[in-house]
Amino acid sequence: MYEPIRTKSVHSTMAGTTTSDFPHRSREEELDIQLAGHLGALLAVTDELRAASPSGELDTAAERLAGQVARLRGGMTPVRIPVALSDDDPMALHERAHALAGRALLVAASRADTAAAILAAEQMDVHAAALEPRELSPH
Repeated sequence: MYEPIRTKSVHSTMAGTTTSDFPHRSREEELDIQLAGHLGALLAVTDELRAASPSGELDTAAERLAGQVARLRGGMTPVRIPVALSDDDPMALHERAHALAGRALLVAASRADTAAAILAAEQMDVHAAALEPRELSPH
């Protein structure tokens, strides 16, 4: 009823090589890439927060994040551009940073990367504290 396939599938071979000849990344390499991406995004948001309200704590966090990203990328330091004042609400930046730190924590935990997990957890705490409503004190 159906005509038989006369040529080999393009999905199983390419230019005479089998798919097993293609380089594949290990699970750990994939997790390294994901973790570096999440920490890099967290670094970008941290830089935005630093531009909006400079502080020594944010400077230290940014340097630690840059160090972890460089470690995960085989020593390549992340590209950082000077950030102008952001139009974003600082609370929105803290929410974004908290979410990114949470994602980084999940990947770091699954990778068993203690240093990155500790840094991500600390950043979650910092941004969660910034999001908590402050009590008004009487003058």
